[in-house]
Amino acid sequence: MSGQTSDVKRDTINIFKIGSLWCFKYFFGDREIFMDLADYYNRDKYRFELKNVGERNKVMKYLEGKGFKTTLIEDTSEYTVKIDRFKKYAPILKNSIDSTEGEKERVFIMKDLASVEEAIAKGAVKSSE
Repeated sequence: MSGQTSDVKRDTINIFKIGSLWCFKYFFGDREIFMDLADYYNRDKYRFELKNVGERNKVMKYLEGKGFKTTLIEDTSEYTVKIDRFKKYAPILKNSIDSTEGEKERVFIMKDLASVEEAIAKGAVKSSE
């Protein structure tokens, strides 16, 4: 058996409910997959945004057809961290799916639990927001 797609272990992609949108962040090494999903990509926020359940289901079916596992996340509390507004946050922002800036801190929803651990290692703390 040669290096067919079925040999490739694909990742899990978390799809988060943020406000009225379903969002996910993933770097596709396969340009074809990115181009197929480009209509959903928000370049300003570096994430894919699905405006309704129909789009979400269509994209999930597409990703699963490409060998990815998808997980829907409506409760983002496990993925939310915060850091003092004046601390360095660029490394945390890179792996976040969403962020908000408050008076004293920045709050981030991270794309996966590994990114949560990494953010904590860089000075963030778990947030209950």
